[in-house]
Amino acid sequence: MVLLMVVIGGITRLTESGLSIMEWAPITGTLPPLSQAEWQRVFDLYRTIPQYHALNAGMTLDEFKTIFWWEWIHRLWGRLIGVVFAVPFLWFLIRGRIRKGLTPHLLALLGLGALQGFIGWFMVSSGFVETFSVDQYRLVLHLGLALVIYGYMFWLALSLLRPEPAEAPTAASRVLRSRLLALTTLAGFTMAFGGFVAGLDGGLIYNSFPLMNGRLLPDEFLTHVPAWLDPFETPATAQFVHRWLAVTLVVSTLAVWAGARRLALTAATRRALHLVVAAVLLQAALGIGTLLLVTPIPLAAAHQAGAVILLTAFLWALHTMRAARPAAA
Repeated sequence: MVLLMVVIGGITRLTESGLSIMEWAPITGTLPPLSQAEWQRVFDLYRTIPQYHALNAGMTLDEFKTIFWWEWIHRLWGRLIGVVFAVPFLWFLIRGRIRKGLTPHLLALLGLGALQGFIGWFMVSSGFVETFSVDQYRLVLHLGLALVIYGYMFWLALSLLRPEPAEAPTAASRVLRSRLLALTTLAGFTMAFGGFVAGLDGGLIYNSFPLMNGRLLPDEFLTHVPAWLDPFETPATAQFVHRWLAVTLVVSTLAVWAGARRLALTAATRRALHLVVAAVLLQAALGIGTLLLVTPIPLAAAHQAGAVILLTAFLWALHTMRAARPAAA
């Protein structure tokens, strides 16, 4: 559900639908407008913000409904995730069916989910005045927390399914694990800059690869004042950083994978490394395709899903090489 939530969020951004609902109503907002008068009221609210005048001036009510439904589905799916998680958790907690040490993790996930809802509104509200889009920093924060929640949940699930590693880690596997941890960190930075590219609409320019319209550096590179904000404020620079972080990630992952083939590893670790390579190559192909075709929504959404799949592969590989927990006294 969280993976699908990330994809729905990407589609909401790509269709410029995120600002179509201007009210924060966690309970009553579960229902869409149920009358023509209510639809008109919601539409009139949207027509007061800069995005309407900059991008959608003259939009009809039927056209508005298209973007409204994407944002409504996005919010509804978030509420459903909360219900699907919280109700069984509370039931098992009351009945004393949750093993010792697990409750704090589940409470942390519940809190992170609630925080994500707040940050989502914090992000959306940034587009109601002055600008016609949401703030890119808040967008990256919203995406980043979604990936943290997903990663935390996935790691916890793996630990429940496989409480102990199959074999004790060796010196070689410890070195490999540190390299994979570095690659996972690099993947996180690459995904974050993907968020900046999306927030700045950077995928709609310089639609060539590997060069940017025949040049290594875009014309706008380091033109922003102050220069240190250029990667976060200038669409072309954000795209430049994102694409070369991605290239570095692909090359580094292939190098680590090739070196690991000579090591004595468990079958689970070897399978996980193969999945990492497949995921990073697939994600690179999706990214290049999205860029060359000028961000078609289905391909761009697949690219966003590919980021979560790549994170999944890295976490699985790291989990197969974790150290055994110390024995209880």
